[in-house]
Amino acid sequence: MLEVINDFLSGKVLIVLIVGLGSYFTIRSRFVQLRHFLHMFAVFRDSLKSSGGQLSSFQALMLSLAGRVGAGNIAGVGIAVTLGGPGAVFWMWVTALVGMSSSFFECTLAQVYKRADGDGLYRGGPAYYIQHGLKLKGMAVVFSILLLVTYGFAFIGLQSYTVTHSLQDAFAFDPRHTGIVLAVLLAITFIGGIKRIAAVSDLLVPIKTLAYIAVTLYVIGTQIEHVPAMLETIIKSAFGLDPAFAGLLGSAIVMGVKRGVFANEAGLGSAPNVAAVAAVKHPGAQGVVQAFSVFLDTFVICTCTALLILLSGFYTPGFEGDGIVLTQNSLAAVVGDWGRLFVSVALSLFVFTCILYNYYLGENSLQFLTRNRTVLMLFRGLVLALVVWGSMQDLTTVFAFADITMTCLAFVNLVALAMLFKVGLRVMRDYDEQRRAGVDQPVFDSRKFADLDLDLKAWPAESSAAAQAEPQGVPAAQR
Repeated sequence: MLEVINDFLSGKVLIVLIVGLGSYFTIRSRFVQLRHFLHMFAVFRDSLKSSGGQLSSFQALMLSLAGRVGAGNIAGVGIAVTLGGPGAVFWMWVTALVGMSSSFFECTLAQVYKRADGDGLYRGGPAYYIQHGLKLKGMAVVFSILLLVTYGFAFIGLQSYTVTHSLQDAFAFDPRHTGIVLAVLLAITFIGGIKRIAAVSDLLVPIKTLAYIAVTLYVIGTQIEHVPAMLETIIKSAFGLDPAFAGLLGSAIVMGVKRGVFANEAGLGSAPNVAAVAAVKHPGAQGVVQAFSVFLDTFVICTCTALLILLSGFYTPGFEGDGIVLTQNSLAAVVGDWGRLFVSVALSLFVFTCILYNYYLGENSLQFLTRNRTVLMLFRGLVLALVVWGSMQDLTTVFAFADITMTCLAFVNLVALAMLFKVGLRVMRDYDEQRRAGVDQPVFDSRKFADLDLDLKAWPAESSAAAQAEPQGVPAAQR
């Protein structure tokens, strides 16, 4: 029954919502993700700068990539290619392209409606822009509960099972012992709060991402003469024009969109919770950064995995097996048996940072519901217990349930995005106008948005006025 419900919701409803609304946002914003594409690299460079003790835009980006770049980039792509053929990759690209627009607006709105938490940091996300933007407290509570159940519990248990059993297959490690070690490492990180989680993500995300891209690029490089033909196969298969994959057209679309959404999370309402913590001068800047993370996740990392599988010679139409095995064997077919070990280690790093990301989403949703410190400690204890328990249990049924709750989560978030889209457009246009006027780093003036329910501790009018008055590139101390 769960599988039937899940196939309907994620295979039909989710496709219409994600692609339909993403396309609408793209057209209404005059293709914001393409207009700002080159600008994304400049904003990414600026995000590396320190933010004076607060979490920087770069740290928020690394934390969001900790969640976006996960098992979906290895196992998810393998599943998509297995069930949908090469054409599924094209539909992953389409989903990411329109998803970049959705991510821009959801993360921009998360910045607009963020709240100072009293500890010098910020909290925000869909629950906050639903409550303060739409004045729908009940809807915000529903979103927080769905986020807590999906990411705070279900996905953490599933990921614990994935990483411990992957290490068992590769190194014969006992899943129980691995689960305990994983729980201890997570406990040490949790104790430090969001700053330590961000610091660990800063360290591990670039390492895991660059190492994985380097190995897959090596494989692609050894087969470079076949890449143009494979890209042609991907495009033809996406439209049923390749005879070998003509019967997979429907599956290619469904699996491409479904796995694309699960990999980059654009529109699901998860990434805005992380995007809101950054200290930035304008909400639009964080929207641009988070759109860039969707690009990195799908167009770079997922494409590397897909080409690794398709060029290895191991994959054949009708392959039976899970996505991890397909990726492991594809890499091993080119580089030798150490490729299987590399995929297991890479998956372990991907999943570990994903658990950190999922934990923070759960904590953020819990903090929206209650600020009771005891409840937070209980939540941390439950998460660690779930990591140990999940390492020894096959949680396939839990995953099917989590798929359903995640689709509901996306539905609530996308409805809220549609209702707040005019606000998002106002903020985007303010950002665009400043850039057209020659301002390298636009500044958000909360006085222009006095009709919105803003937190003036997060967006003080005095700071906005001072920042706008200061000449670009000339610090006040030098004037």
